[in-house]
Amino acid sequence: MNEHSHLNVLVTGGSGPSGIAVAKALRQAGFRVFTVGSDKARIDAAAAKAGDGVTPLVCDLADLAAVRALREALAETAGPIDAVIHLVGGWRGAKGITDQSDADWDFLERGAITTLRNVSRVFYDDVAASSRGRFAIVSSTAVENPTAAAASYVAAKAAAEAWTLAVADGLARGAAGAGTELRSAAVVLVVKALVDAGLRQEHPERSFPGATDVDDLAAAVVGLFGRPATELNGRQLRLAPGPGFQDLAALDLTSLD
Repeated sequence: MNEHSHLNVLVTGGSGPSGIAVAKALRQAGFRVFTVGSDKARIDAAAAKAGDGVTPLVCDLADLAAVRALREALAETAGPIDAVIHLVGGWRGAKGITDQSDADWDFLERGAITTLRNVSRVFYDDVAASSRGRFAIVSSTAVENPTAAAASYVAAKAAAEAWTLAVADGLARGAAGAGTELRSAAVVLVVKALVDAGLRQEHPERSFPGATDVDDLAAAVVGLFGRPATELNGRQLRLAPGPGFQDLAALDLTSLD
């Protein structure tokens, strides 16, 4: 039996290229994979692209009651969720500060913050109780150097990072309070941008400098399960682009914060 075959992983934002790549890599590594999207046709198609054994689910992750119902349904059919890879997000920009619109902020807050708050609260106990619990989000290097044009975007991403690091603190305090070894970790994976084959095909004139391929992101996600939680929890890990990237186990974590 594969060492990962007993672990259930939930990939939220599973309809996009990153969700497909992550689900595919996890399934190929032997995990039981469930992908979530808000549109049935899109998530079904995405799961099919990810490969046999990936289970598509429909849920509005901005609706707390719906997320709770999702957990209840999964608990009945698959058991507790060991890991959540949260890939819900989106981009909105402007020219500067004064034209940052409320509509754009509402979109970003709903996608980057509300869904994260809901999913982490509902599945927190499952992840904390797992022998190899993992909770991960993807953030942007733009948070380190905010620009006026991206004010709403970077503010939402910064809030998502802070929330995830708070989840990490909760996991650490819970293990310490119980007098047990830390086995679960919450991490932030940081990229400049993500790129996939479809995007390259649509824009052959662009070189996408500094972007991380979604397949490299997927390899990094799988690699999270190969490192001790004590090395990962509360870390902000930068994923450098480039060929030859295998998985997180190949990286020097001390150089990534």
